[in-house]
Amino acid sequence: MRSQRAGAPGPKAQIKVMRTGISPARSATPGPGQAQGALPVNEIINGDCIEAMARLPPECVDLVFADPPYNLQLESRLSRPDQSRVDGVDDDWDKFASFSDYDNFTRAWLIAVRRVMKQDATIFVIGSYHNIFRAGSILQDQGFWILNDIIWRKANPMPNFRGRRFTNAHETLIWATKSAGAKNYRFNYELLKAGNEDCQVRSDWFLPICTGAERLKDSSGRKVHPTQKPEALLSRILLAASNKDGVVLDPFFGSGTTGAVAKRLGRSFIGIERDASYVSAARARIAGVEPLPREAIAAVADKRSEPRIPFAAIIEAGLIRPGEILTDERKRHAAMVRADGTVSIGAVTGSIHKTGALAQGLPACNGWTFWQFERDGRYAPIDALRSLARASLRQAAE
Repeated sequence: MRSQRAGAPGPKAQIKVMRTGISPARSATPGPGQAQGALPVNEIINGDCIEAMARLPPECVDLVFADPPYNLQLESRLSRPDQSRVDGVDDDWDKFASFSDYDNFTRAWLIAVRRVMKQDATIFVIGSYHNIFRAGSILQDQGFWILNDIIWRKANPMPNFRGRRFTNAHETLIWATKSAGAKNYRFNYELLKAGNEDCQVRSDWFLPICTGAERLKDSSGRKVHPTQKPEALLSRILLAASNKDGVVLDPFFGSGTTGAVAKRLGRSFIGIERDASYVSAARARIAGVEPLPREAIAAVADKRSEPRIPFAAIIEAGLIRPGEILTDERKRHAAMVRADGTVSIGAVTGSIHKTGALAQGLPACNGWTFWQFERDGRYAPIDALRSLARASLRQAAE
């Protein structure tokens, strides 16, 4: 009764169903008679993901979301306490003869994905304890650089019916760049922080599984796809790591959640799915999606990409005058603004950053947010003046 997939394979034979067309020697480059064509954006390719990716141009996608087979086959019927059967994953696409076969498959599709990723593209791979550690090891072996492991904590997980383990209430996402040298990858930090009440977004995400009207059902009321991901999960990923009009690749498209969210958020997508019934359901689903208004998904300026404004430029623009006194938020420290763009605390003169650090006894400080100026009895960080200066530059450019 016990599944052997939680550890090393034991003497009991595993389900011997090979994933069609996968071999350790498969190449991600086009074979005879294949050609790399134009980018099929906003299309679903019905076919094998490795063969389909081999026909894509190199370095053509900005983001990859991969929800590969988990290799979590139940080896016996699993029932609830009322004896109703648990609707688990028993499809052929999730069956592999051994861990070695699964690793070969993972290695092959990651090689194919790596070729089509732009230099600064990133990839999210989602999985459970059955496969995520194997995928993570192979990612690192191929040169990918892991940025985060993210825990999706499910608000409404499936209960543990046998009572022999902890309730499996989360899945893991690995977020990685193509290489350690990729420094300009997209991460919409400011947007995420603003939407999270000005707090940094953490790597543990509390979201419900896909239920209700969002869950695709067939005419008999059965789930169209056993592992359909919630749109909230994909929305967070796309908002975090892509821009409007960016190209998102999903090599295991399934019921089309990535495509539906991409269309709604103004991104382009490329979906690859080998099961024709899933392709049909995904196309119908995406056809019914209405894109959000442009104003609702317009890009927010990232401070890191904006022009550098030195404090001296704030003085030159007349936004603050030499001789004015800056204070910290609690009014414990005071510094005088000098004509050359430095500030003074007593006999010590330095940049807004160095003097802020000195005042606090810290090795470093962001002077833009530490020091505040006063206007009409109200105080605000001097960063507000920098924002005014940047706005003036943008207006001048227009």
